[in-house]
Amino acid sequence: MISNREAVTALILARKVARGISWKQVADAIDLSKEWTTAACLGQMTFNKIQAETVGELFDLPDEAIAWLQIAPYKGSLPTAVPTDPLIYRWYEVVNVYGSTIKELIHEEFGDGIMSAIDFSMDIQREEDPNGDRVNVVLSGKFLPYKTY
Repeated sequence: MISNREAVTALILARKVARGISWKQVADAIDLSKEWTTAACLGQMTFNKIQAETVGELFDLPDEAIAWLQIAPYKGSLPTAVPTDPLIYRWYEVVNVYGSTIKELIHEEFGDGIMSAIDFSMDIQREEDPNGDRVNVVLSGKFLPYKTY
């Protein structure tokens, strides 16, 4: 019996490894970006019925797991306040070092508000460089101004 979304994520990860499936293959099967698809497979987004069934076929998931893929998840996948995984910690470091700069520049350009993580897209690409390949990440979120009332 599958009792939570985390169990489905663990099952997906195990079957991904066992079957040698890439996130891009999963994304292509449901015709969405590899970034959103990966987040959904890791339990951070909700699949619709057709998407969940397609993912279920790819990973040979039981019906119960396919049902869990269609339930809005509890968002936030990090187990600790300060991440311990080195790659994720570097993102924490980027926000820690550059967060106030990002905030200041967004406020200067757009005014008082936030960048949405709901109306949002992300693109991750390899950028070839003779000195060592680089990771190119583009985050695009709708600006939401604070309202006066």
